[in-house]
Amino acid sequence: MQHRIVVLGAGYTGATAAGRLAKRLHREDVAITLVNAEPDFVERVRMHQFAVGQDLAPRPFGEMFEGTGVALKQGKVTAVDVDRKTVTVAAPGGAGVGEDEVLAYDTLVYALGSGWNDQGVPGTAEHAHEIAGRPGALRLRERLAGLAAGESVVVVGGGLTGLEAVTEIAETRPDLDVALAARGGLGDWLSAKGARHLRKVVDRLGITVHEHTAVTAVEADHVTTADGASIPAAVTVWTTGFAVHPIARATTLEVTGTGQIVVDRTMRSLSHPDVYAVGDAALAMGPGDKPLRMSCASGVFTAWQAVDAIAARLTGGKVPNVPVRYYNQCISLGRKDGLIQFVTADDRAVRSALTGRLAAFYKEIICKGAAWSVAHPMVMAVRRRRVVPEAVVAEASPVRTAA
Repeated sequence: MQHRIVVLGAGYTGATAAGRLAKRLHREDVAITLVNAEPDFVERVRMHQFAVGQDLAPRPFGEMFEGTGVALKQGKVTAVDVDRKTVTVAAPGGAGVGEDEVLAYDTLVYALGSGWNDQGVPGTAEHAHEIAGRPGALRLRERLAGLAAGESVVVVGGGLTGLEAVTEIAETRPDLDVALAARGGLGDWLSAKGARHLRKVVDRLGITVHEHTAVTAVEADHVTTADGASIPAAVTVWTTGFAVHPIARATTLEVTGTGQIVVDRTMRSLSHPDVYAVGDAALAMGPGDKPLRMSCASGVFTAWQAVDAIAARLTGGKVPNVPVRYYNQCISLGRKDGLIQFVTADDRAVRSALTGRLAAFYKEIICKGAAWSVAHPMVMAVRRRRVVPEAVVAEASPVRTAA
């Protein structure tokens, strides 16, 4: 019988995992099903571009996975039972359109990722916009398009997403009054060179920066800060981090307080060895035993790690343990400028940084490369191996036996 592998979520990590599994294992031995709510791949790292009116080429999963042997299942995951090893998927289109379907698995790859995090700040859910996904970016796109000259936009959050959003908006709509509210200093985690360039770009684009400013409430036309000040905001864009999908927390999986699945170095759940978690959904440890940050940069590598471990355990091969590390932080600052901050293995800034048009070109290559690797999964792995009987795997693989 075929070994049933179900992959939940088709973002960068889930789609990469499904394609790599198809490349590593023979179709006769495994049945790979990829479940996702939408029919197209979403380039999440470009949502700030989409929000300001730029069009992105559609990437249908049907075309991306044609000929790979990966079965596509469109629908929203509503429940995961890790004890019975089943997944419940609601038919697309909402209640009443179709019946829920229950998928059984032998191995589960959990890649449902994350969404925006309102941090529990009053008024955020009602009044703020987010760009953690296409629906939120589309709503922001429509709202920005309706703003008249001189109206105000405040981006809350001074991290990578906030910087990309605020510079993209300011460059595309120089007629608007654009501001950034950052809890810390502007780019205070960057090298001196990186921070200087960032400030230079922000000044050139006319962005007002409120540093060391915590936003404590969001209203329809302004935000309120911790010191009681009011900042005008016809539109508030909230970019203060991500929250993982809530499904895992509702299972018996061992999860953290934030809902991330606790995994070992091969992305295997510590509580349920037939479950692997990748990307934002996993509490994966990097160099120095520091948790990897939620990002495409680390997520794709966790997908590779998980897939190679699954393939090794199914085929009786040696389970790899390749350290996941960082090399740089890539920040677009509009379409014509950028910042590539080089970092240590554990993501701390070093003196070197690439800036300006060359950095913008570098970031564009990174974005295109990430999308290309998802769209060409059959090119991004090694030769297929045959699945062997479980008894043989157990004898050949100490890791499997120990589990």
